[in-house]
Amino acid sequence: MSGTAGQGIPCLWMRGGTSKGAYFLARDLPQDAAERDALLLRIMGSPDTHQIDGIGGADPLTSKVAILSPASREDADVDYLFLQVSVDQPQVSAAQGCGNILAGVGPAAIERGLVPASEGRTLVRIHMCNTGEIATAEIRTPGGVVSYTGDTVIDGVPGRHAAVPLYFEKTAGSICGSLLPTGNPMDRVLETDLTCIDNGMPVVLLRAADFGLTGQEGRTALDADTALKQRLEALRLTAGPLMNLGDVRDKTVPKMILISPPVAGGVIATRSFIPHRCHASIGVFAAVSVATACAVPGTVAETLARLPTDNRYRVEHPTGAAEVLLEGDVAGGTAQAGIMRTARKLFDGLVFAD
Repeated sequence: MSGTAGQGIPCLWMRGGTSKGAYFLARDLPQDAAERDALLLRIMGSPDTHQIDGIGGADPLTSKVAILSPASREDADVDYLFLQVSVDQPQVSAAQGCGNILAGVGPAAIERGLVPASEGRTLVRIHMCNTGEIATAEIRTPGGVVSYTGDTVIDGVPGRHAAVPLYFEKTAGSICGSLLPTGNPMDRVLETDLTCIDNGMPVVLLRAADFGLTGQEGRTALDADTALKQRLEALRLTAGPLMNLGDVRDKTVPKMILISPPVAGGVIATRSFIPHRCHASIGVFAAVSVATACAVPGTVAETLARLPTDNRYRVEHPTGAAEVLLEGDVAGGTAQAGIMRTARKLFDGLVFAD
């Protein structure tokens, strides 16, 4: 660790996709995981629903951390560890990756000198330490400098920014061990039909109609539905062991996702919980898992989905849609997945925890 919390720790605050987070170099943080996590809780201001004494934004989407370090394998340019810092609990979880924060890893790695920039564009191969997989990000670098300016729009983010295409391989079963961890495209748990699937993010898909919902309810209404959230949590705790995740009581996976027919020209509509609050949009890897389920015969998503004529799967969410690219044998778990994101540097300086 290069300094102490009292002296300030170098921190890059960035928007990645539809999330915001603190990007650190591993060398600037404690090597002991427990000490590191305690420090990050202080930096973010957790546990506190307002995170008033830290830099977190009082929402799971803005209480995230990326830790970067030199690549530990030959097929990567940088290592990326994602940590979800709970807002109202003293918990820091590495149980999952984050594809939105991933969008900022390439720019951050170049900004911090971990990866040299090329003229025009720079391809950054990112080792996602949470899952052991590799993602490739294409970063705009005119004159060998990261540019965040462009014309790309993603739903859930105001304005236009430089495109950050992300490409993934071998994401099937990256956390649970197989694409369909229960071995079935559909299971019946606690008298509810559901699909457990992991194509980069373990998710449980449920028909909104089975909960007396249309699937178009707003985030605020769903968060206020205590009975719904209690039922979803009961299903999550039961599904966790079935998905080879063990006791998930203190984990942020699996994500629970209510699905319904699309209404805005997409493949399917979603309301995603992360895991106890409704997501303003949908996570990148969650969107990949949902899109995959739409193309797998026998899932709860199959009969609701309207499959595209090309490889572009638009997964609708409360603030728009996430476009997932799937090429290859989707049902067989060997498809290559891609998604378009943007990122922006918001602040570069020192953060204090004392």
